[in-house]
Amino acid sequence: MSVKIRCRKTGANNDPCFRIVATDSRSPRDGKCLETLGWYDPKKAKANFYLKLERIAAWKSKGAILSETVRSLVKKAKTVPMAAPALKKDAAPTSTATA
Repeated sequence: MSVKIRCRKTGANNDPCFRIVATDSRSPRDGKCLETLGWYDPKKAKANFYLKLERIAAWKSKGAILSETVRSLVKKAKTVPMAAPALKKDAAPTSTATA
C-alpha cells in the first residue's frame, strides 16, 4: 500500500476548504483517510493553513508521497512560523469553590 499526503475537499460550493490527510493512493479524493494532518483555507488572507509537521515527517519517513499543493504548504510552513490553532473555549467555566 502506498500512502499519499494530499488535500481532501470540504466546505460548501464556491467556498472550498481542504483537510490535509494521509491516505491510500488508491482511495478517492474524499474517501477514507488514515490520518488528518492539518487544514488549508485558500480564501483566507493570512494564516490560511495549519500543518502537523512532525506527523508529516513521520509519514514521509515511512515512504509517503506529498502532492504538489502539500509540498508547497510544507515549504511555506518551514519558512514562516505558525501559531497553534485556537482551542475551543469551554461552554461554561467550572468552579471548584465550595461554600
